[in-house]
This record gives sequence, C-alpha cells and structure tokens, in this order.
Amino acid sequence: MLLRGTISAPLPSLGRLTTVAAPPPNFTVSRPTSSKYSISDQDLDSRGFLLHHTAADLNLDHLNKVFVAVGFPKRDPAKIRIALDHTDALLWLEYAKTNRPVAFARATGDGVFNAIIWDVVVDPSFQGIGLGRAVMERLVEELVEKGIGNIALYSEQRVLGFYRPLGFVADPDGIRGMVYSRKPKKQK
Repeated sequence: MLLRGTISAPLPSLGRLTTVAAPPPNFTVSRPTSSKYSISDQDLDSRGFLLHHTAADLNLDHLNKVFVAVGFPKRDPAKIRIALDHTDALLWLEYAKTNRPVAFARATGDGVFNAIIWDVVVDPSFQGIGLGRAVMERLVEELVEKGIGNIALYSEQRVLGFYRPLGFVADPDGIRGMVYSRKPKKQK
C-alpha cells in the first residue's frame, strides 16, 4: 500500500516506548527527556547502538540477513550496492556488541519535491524497542530539512499502524498508487 505524508514541520516526539519480551542484555527502555526524537542520539549510543548516515561501513551480507529475517527476498549484494549508490538519504543502526546492522531505512527521490522511503527493516530480535521509529524519525527529518515536502513509502497492511504516528496516511485525498508490472510471456 502506498502511504504519503506531506510534512512541513518536524515530527513531534510521541513519548511512547514499550519493552519486548527479550530485549538485548542490559537494555532498558525509558521515556525520552527533552529530545526531539523518541530515543535521543545519546540514549541510542548509551544502549550500544551506533547511528550511521552513509553506507561506508555497512556490511551488505549482514544487511541482507536482516532483509531475509523480516521476509524480504535475498538480494544480490552487487545490486544492493547499486541501489545504495543511487540513494539520496539513508540511516542505519549498528549494534556495537556484534558490529552488525539491526535497523535500516533509505530514501530516493528528485532531491527537491519528492522522496520515496524504501527498505525499512529492523532485525526481529531488536523489534519493539523503538529502533524503527528512531531511524524513521531521523530519515524523515533529513528529507524535510532538504525542503522535500512529499514523502511516500510502500507498506504492507500489517505495519500501517507503525507509520501513522509518524505522519503518514494511506491513500490521501483518494490518491492511489500504481505499479508497473510485466507479466511473464507464455512459452509456446
């Protein structure tokens, strides 16, 4: 489903964090203080999560394992590299104890009016502790700071509730997305 958000102001911090049944060792979830994010950069760092804004240190095989773990198909690392080379903005979180990516999102667009967010993933063993929200808040803010007001993404029905508090709405103003799809040719 296509979701679109037209955002003209920074996202408010929602101040709602929940714990999961088995968070990483020594990981506690607390209410944010005066941060503009649900989890501040300092809190991420103190919990062992390193925030990255480039793909320079990103191990594509490790990222691919996160993609597969959340149900995406396994991707050719060379094609992932090409996609990243054509990405306008990206954010990912590395868990310092394992040196592996645990949350990731990226955006492509025209750099002026429109952007589309892709590949929002959180390693299942780290879901439910606010990392997806942390990545999305920062990615959206980066796009808005560039002056991009039309930000879209594609989402499965089951996770629409994750994006709504971040300012995204499904099919605004009756707008429906369309996807070009080639049908396989019948073999004779």
